[in-house]
Amino acid sequence: MARNRDGFWEWVKAIGIALLIAFIVRQFLFTNYVVYGESMMPTIQEGNRLIVSKINYNITNPDRFDLIVFHANEKEDYIKRIIGLPGDKVEYRNDKLFINGEPVEEPYLKPFKEGLEQGSQLTGDFTLKDITDVERVPEGMIFVLGDNRLHSIDSRHIGFVPIEKVVGEVNLRYWPVSDFKVIE
Repeated sequence: MARNRDGFWEWVKAIGIALLIAFIVRQFLFTNYVVYGESMMPTIQEGNRLIVSKINYNITNPDRFDLIVFHANEKEDYIKRIIGLPGDKVEYRNDKLFINGEPVEEPYLKPFKEGLEQGSQLTGDFTLKDITDVERVPEGMIFVLGDNRLHSIDSRHIGFVPIEKVVGEVNLRYWPVSDFKVIE
């Protein structure tokens, strides 16, 4: 009889430890998100399920073009692409990105640009000064855009995103299984 009781408590301890590990991983290391909306199409589709690393930016700085999840307000988190880092001067002219006066390629926009009518622009012309009243991305902030520029609420509308509002970097799309992909 004592053996059954000992086995029961071993199971309780094992389940308790597993739950504690799962809590720590979810709270501090990784989390998952379901995408709602079309602002990141075609890169990320509505209904995709993503794994987001919460620890990357605790040990490194964000990089340009990282896909991130951030707290947009008290009720919503958004997924967007980092375009401007602190100190950057960001500008669009004739549907081309310029960072600090230098043209920068955005290959992830190619599927959208191919579908545009001749003479149409995916990203309208703007400078940071036009939309934020400052010329450069302030310290502690980032400038983000959705890949679906025609249907994205991003820094052009909500302003700069404080780095401390960033939940983490998108690392993996795991659903649907047919679209499984490590995000770089």
